[in-house]
Amino acid sequence: MLAKGSLTWIFGVFLFTLVTGYISQFWSGSTLAHFLFIIGILLTLFFIVFFRDPERTPQGDDDDMVSPADGKVIRINDRIVCIFMNIHNVHVNRAPLSGIVTHIDYKPGGFIPAFNKDSNVNERNHVVVKSDYGILELTQIAGILTRRIVSYISEGGHVERGERIGMIRFGSRVDVVIPEGYGFIIRKGANVKAGETIIAMKKEKIQ
Repeated sequence: MLAKGSLTWIFGVFLFTLVTGYISQFWSGSTLAHFLFIIGILLTLFFIVFFRDPERTPQGDDDDMVSPADGKVIRINDRIVCIFMNIHNVHVNRAPLSGIVTHIDYKPGGFIPAFNKDSNVNERNHVVVKSDYGILELTQIAGILTRRIVSYISEGGHVERGERIGMIRFGSRVDVVIPEGYGFIIRKGANVKAGETIIAMKKEKIQ
């Protein structure tokens, strides 16, 4: 399954591949055309892999928070966890808990690498969800290669735990502020999967 909004990107590089392939056949001696044709094939394959969007089944109970993103936990501080998505990770983000989207605040920004602590100045999308278990906040932060956060949700809408909420293209980070009364069950350096891996539970369930 491919991510929502990705077909334009894939079709663009596929068309480029067809055109360069035709030119390389028409002018068989053109090294440049042949080189561009190879680049087009590689880009097409890369985009198909990058924009993949597999189905996910949330683990645990309805009150267990699942990860909003694929990637590596690079920072945990009190009630905040930062997850860095590398280029090979699935870049579709998912809701950690079910609830009502009460606030969405999109801001354009710079190009600092997403793993850098100063990347808060980058393009970002701040989402607040009111769940039955408390308020959670989620911030999508774009990376160095491109500034493009695609949101699948809107204010006032309801999201289910593990539901797709948006995508960040080409290297990015997601920060989550967990509700009061929750505690993390993951550690720095852990690898997590969006909509599947449990990252936090109610404190009474941890003890």
